[in-house]
Amino acid sequence: MYSNKENINILTSLLLEWGVTDAVVCPGSRNAAIVHNLNECGTIRCHPITDERSAAFYAMGIALNTKRPTVVCVTSGSALLNTAPAVAEAYYQHVPLIVIAADRPQQWIDQLDGQTLPQPDALNRFVRRSVSLPEPRTEEERWYCNRLVNEALHAATFRQPAPVLINAPITEPLFTFDVAELPKERRFRMLDSEAALTNTTVEVLQQELYQAKRPLIVVGQMAADSFGCSVFDINELSKHFVVFAEPLSNSGETIHFDEAVRHLTAHPELSPDYTPDYIIYIGDTLVSKATRRWLRQTQAPSCLITADPLHASDPLMSLRHIVTCSNANLALLMPMLYDIYTHRDLHTDDEVAWRNEESRTMFLNKWKSLLSQWANHATAYEPEYSQMAVVKYFEKLIEESAVCVNTHYANSTAVRLACIYANHYVWCNRGVNGIEGSLSTAAGFSLTDHDLNVCIIGDLSFFYDQNALWNNCVGGNLRILLLNNSCGGIFKQLPNLHRSPVADTFVGASHTTTAQGICAQNNVEYIAAHNQEEMQHGISELLTRKGNSPVLLEVFTDADIDAKTLSRYFRGCSCLNCTK
Repeated sequence: MYSNKENINILTSLLLEWGVTDAVVCPGSRNAAIVHNLNECGTIRCHPITDERSAAFYAMGIALNTKRPTVVCVTSGSALLNTAPAVAEAYYQHVPLIVIAADRPQQWIDQLDGQTLPQPDALNRFVRRSVSLPEPRTEEERWYCNRLVNEALHAATFRQPAPVLINAPITEPLFTFDVAELPKERRFRMLDSEAALTNTTVEVLQQELYQAKRPLIVVGQMAADSFGCSVFDINELSKHFVVFAEPLSNSGETIHFDEAVRHLTAHPELSPDYTPDYIIYIGDTLVSKATRRWLRQTQAPSCLITADPLHASDPLMSLRHIVTCSNANLALLMPMLYDIYTHRDLHTDDEVAWRNEESRTMFLNKWKSLLSQWANHATAYEPEYSQMAVVKYFEKLIEESAVCVNTHYANSTAVRLACIYANHYVWCNRGVNGIEGSLSTAAGFSLTDHDLNVCIIGDLSFFYDQNALWNNCVGGNLRILLLNNSCGGIFKQLPNLHRSPVADTFVGASHTTTAQGICAQNNVEYIAAHNQEEMQHGISELLTRKGNSPVLLEVFTDADIDAKTLSRYFRGCSCLNCTK
């Protein structure tokens, strides 16, 4: 029987998955549950050593001989500090030493309780990764615990090995052993251990993809053509597989998957036919929160294609495979994924490749139909005068214009509207999704670019970053489309927030500020619009006016109408013919 501590059972199961065969264990009560599990599992040899300093060196010696990650397990408090000499030696000898330390619950650290000290960062300089496991009470916390153990063991064994620390807080009672079996835990696996993309990696990835009946490829934010990123043809990829990609992904055209996912969420009876059974994830974040949430709920196994496999992310909570591929090689990898379609003659006899082709085709066609209906809805929907109408008209004009325009969308509502209407690459600070700095980033971009650069930005983001204009650097190629509805409009879209008496004042930061004075003091040409006609004329002026000074168009709208207009757009799913 195993301990009833779920974090310890997750840890034990994953130690087995990652091939640990030996553990040096030190005496103590707080780590008793860990030592018990290590001994109980039957496939890990336990070696009892009393002195923690000596024990850690014992574990390093075992690892040097077996060439396997090896555990040293200690109790809480200064016991962990005693492992430091061996950990430092392991760091410089590149030995996969797994230090597992039991810990007191966080609330008792620095509270004059026995054997307590801040443990998670105690060895930081000499470990590649340090994690502190939660004691799971929810499925999300359970995933988090699994992910942290996987990340630590992955870091310890990735290419050139290194020591890691796994800190495990354990609450009392400590000695209940009534769990019959260890949980079956998912682990991260590299499809190939090579540092660069190889034919072997491609072949294994192809086999994983072709075994799926409902594969999906997600492309998150990517650099347009800089920082070593080689642009690949998303449109060609989407001819053969379902692809979720936003304007931030260099998709070249809007793929209305956010709207489609919202539709499936509203009609769960339809969802099974559209649910993937294998996901390839490329790039960074998605703007669509609804899509991230829905994909996590599917729990479809996912494969992360990344240039930095040491710091692999698990955005869908279902990571199984990791593929190393530099950004520069993405344009080479993508055609290989649909090689069976472009070079059918070479794959005629490949039974694995074609076994699930009928299911893949049905899945692709159902998604194409749904996405097409939403694309038609986006084209046909005529929003009343609102921020949505502003962005739709702006995108229409730049699509028709012969002038080269770089569009920089700020966070919150602005970039979400871009995901509905932009059929080109969109620049946006989505790394941590903060409102600060959007205007400054666009202004900085414009300094080293000869084309027109337009920043589409909400009022709070603009006023927060107004100092971007407080200099003599920016010139006439910077244009600003300011969407001013006198508050943080995105908060109007959050369910039930309106019930709070401080929703507008404290949360939404309502105000009566305009940009006219800011423009006057910073030598920025100012245009204002209060209705549809003025807005359309203003956007035309914004894109065509000549001069050496930046130009700002401030479009005033009503926040309630903005929210209702967007809400009516998404309710368009009721008129779609999406059936099982």
